[in-house]
Amino acid sequence: MRRDLNFERLGDAVGEARSLLESGYTQAGNWTLGQVCRHMRLTIESNMQGYPGWMSVLGYPLRPLLRRFALPMLLAGNSPQGIRTAGMFVPPANLDDAQEVDRFQECVAAFLASDHPMHPHPGFGAMTNEGFHRFHAAHAAHHLGFLHPSDAERGGLGADLVQKRG
Repeated sequence: MRRDLNFERLGDAVGEARSLLESGYTQAGNWTLGQVCRHMRLTIESNMQGYPGWMSVLGYPLRPLLRRFALPMLLAGNSPQGIRTAGMFVPPANLDDAQEVDRFQECVAAFLASDHPMHPHPGFGAMTNEGFHRFHAAHAAHHLGFLHPSDAERGGLGADLVQKRG
């Protein structure tokens, strides 16, 4: 079950990732905290540096539908679950959570400091930097929502399932 998270800003996502790193967490999805942070970093970096041409070619025919229906759903926190992402955005297993949270934070700082136009998203097309900021914040809320803060320090249920890595 996914938590209902809503981040107004990407900094909120970094704060949530740091909080999960500190508290430990249980997974309700397929990815660890390190994997979520790597995935987010890869997508944000592609937005800043450019996506592979083949992604835009494949996404272009679907762009009007995705932009009209899927993007508003994502921004409203109703992102569909189970949709496969391109292989280049699938993080490997066994990542160090603390290291990936740090890298995610650095990436977000670079994104926020940039005044250059971002590269168009393959499926959603061009947006303002503020529009992409909202997009990435909603995307992060979707993925971080599959990680639940641990109540292990309080002796709560699920203490044996908690992942605390660093």
